[in-house]
Amino acid sequence: MGFSVSVSHGLSSQLSSSLHGQHVSSSSSKSTLFMAFPLTSSASTLSGKERRFEHKLVVYSKKVSGLDEAMRIRRERELQSTTKFRRRPPLRRGKVSSRLPVPGHIPKPPYLSSNILPEISSEHQIHDAEGIAQMRAACELAAQVLDYAGTLVRPSVTTDQIDKAVHQMIIEAGAYPSPLGYGGFPKSVCTSVNECMCHGIPDSRQLQNGDIINVDVTVYLNGYHGDTSKTFLCGDVSGALKRLVTVSN
Repeated sequence: MGFSVSVSHGLSSQLSSSLHGQHVSSSSSKSTLFMAFPLTSSASTLSGKERRFEHKLVVYSKKVSGLDEAMRIRRERELQSTTKFRRRPPLRRGKVSSRLPVPGHIPKPPYLSSNILPEISSEHQIHDAEGIAQMRAACELAAQVLDYAGTLVRPSVTTDQIDKAVHQMIIEAGAYPSPLGYGGFPKSVCTSVNECMCHGIPDSRQLQNGDIINVDVTVYLNGYHGDTSKTFLCGDVSGALKRLVTVSN
């Protein structure tokens, strides 16, 4: 009895090489490859090589059947979808301004004096009451700075302007903006707009209506880092992006 398998051209080369050079016939007028092989035979008449070959055909037929079903479901979903996505121009890098100064009296993290970034300790750290209080103070300051940065997010504002405002608020609190100088990072806050995944460098690009922007604030206060981030909506943002931000949060 014959068994017929159909696969796309993308799999044809893989099949031909994997099936030990068995004969494969294809139609030039279609984009589908057809193969027919006997799959049932007496076990006593099949050699070990033939049985392995038959097993491969069964495996490939199952894979192809699953692929066809997945493609069918995808086509149905595409036809049923009524959501229209507004394509936005790709993000373009702006001009990065000079690094902002930090007053000399503000304590600085140790990595600024070395070209080697600190390693993550494998040892558990147990902090006393004073240490925990200092940690809370650093995190509270970071949260306040983040809230302030969020009020600056609106169309036409540049991420460089947000960086300057964040930098000023941090140093006025007697803290150091942790990103500044870490691994050569040139700014005091990370601003990641749209498709920028993370740790975006503030620059001269203006925020556009419909953008989303993640602001990542880290401060170094009294020997402890406080780190927090949030994604903000800029102007009139599409429903799809709003859902993305809601789910991510």
